[in-house]
Amino acid sequence: MILVDSYHPMTTKGKKRPISSCGERFLISVNVIGSAGPIRFVVSKNDKADSVIETVLKKYAREGRLPILGFDVTAFFLYPANAAGFDALKGTEAIGSRGLRNFVLCKINNINSNSNSNSNGSPSSITVGKHSGWRAWLQKSLSIKILSH
Repeated sequence: MILVDSYHPMTTKGKKRPISSCGERFLISVNVIGSAGPIRFVVSKNDKADSVIETVLKKYAREGRLPILGFDVTAFFLYPANAAGFDALKGTEAIGSRGLRNFVLCKINNINSNSNSNSNGSPSSITVGKHSGWRAWLQKSLSIKILSH
């Protein structure tokens, strides 16, 4: 008689997850506009887009990447990369629903938010912000005043 352990050994921070809740797992790559490179991690096929965005923001901050994004999940959209014609994933949409593995995280443009929304309420214009990329980082770095004791 062979007994099968009902817990999956791949867990985070010592927490055990039942195999049935893990589902199909796969590696995704999320590019953040203005960042040096993609963030890669393993997700479950049934994980929601909001939880994936939250994970990306946490990993991004933990790695000390620039530009600083914050932790507001509702301020970002997750778009499929290299998939023309696809809209951003809705917050409640499963990450594996479209069968894609590469995504782009974009910040929502808050300037004139009422005039930039289409009929269904989703913003039609997104941007990283007025000052983004390596130029903004360099300007911020050079403008920091070093105080002596």
